[in-house]
Amino acid sequence: MPQRALSPFSSVSAIRRAGLFGLGAAFCFALMGVAIKFAATELNNAMVVFLRNAFGLLALAPVLLRHGAAKLRTERLGMHIARCVIGLSAMYCFFFAIAHMPLAEAMLLNYSTPLYVPFIAWLWLQERPSAGLIPVVLVGFIGVSLILRPSNPAAAGWVGLVGLASGVMAAGAFVAIRRLARTEPALRIVFYFTALSLLISALPLPWMWQMPDARALLLMAMAGGCATLAQICLTRAYALAPAAQVAPFNYLVVVFAALWGWLIWNERSDALSIVGALLVVGSSLLALRQREGAKRATQQ
Repeated sequence: MPQRALSPFSSVSAIRRAGLFGLGAAFCFALMGVAIKFAATELNNAMVVFLRNAFGLLALAPVLLRHGAAKLRTERLGMHIARCVIGLSAMYCFFFAIAHMPLAEAMLLNYSTPLYVPFIAWLWLQERPSAGLIPVVLVGFIGVSLILRPSNPAAAGWVGLVGLASGVMAAGAFVAIRRLARTEPALRIVFYFTALSLLISALPLPWMWQMPDARALLLMAMAGGCATLAQICLTRAYALAPAAQVAPFNYLVVVFAALWGWLIWNERSDALSIVGALLVVGSSLLALRQREGAKRATQQ
């Protein structure tokens, strides 16, 4: 009887390497947040988003040149535009939250996407969530409420709601990517998002333009470079191990962000915010694990 080929996820060394790539991605995403927070002291949010997209497209240019324009032709431009509008809205909210909230809490609210994905996928893709997922998500919402409670001045009010909106819209963008991925390769999805985001984020510049100095440009180049490197690390991690095993390393971005926030801006979280963060991270990981388990069950 011929031996069955081993799954790429079956190697212990592959999982360890995935963990290292996930760790690198978390570190780079946290550094991106640091660069954005510094740049936001000199530039308004519209300029920060525009420059992030400009440097993102610049970083993507060598890959596009290597693959050629033929790989970019699409028959789903409308869906790409929808994904761009949702994802770009999430970016505006996320960068605003980074500028006005403690870095770790802004990161955490943006990374709460697994709490919202099941319900957006239910409404958009008719993928009904399992009954066991409901209590997990409710626990996550309790964690979010502890972070956004009125007695927490760093995250209370509309600034905290903007941070929360970044997570909800990021979840919507994730569902849109899943829908696009049925027919579109990853490079095409990334290109249309980056190019369309650059065009749309340029629209308010006649009213919001600020001439960035060398320091601001360097910070935004650092943000774009760190984000690109993080995406590469994350892609490698997901190629080596299942999403449920990579996800815990993703959430180390909150730990790195908390360390940077403490060292640079003396940002500190109180006990209730820490409890809320633990509930959000734990429930997000459980929600992701349940979704991965349900996906494997349907594929068997």
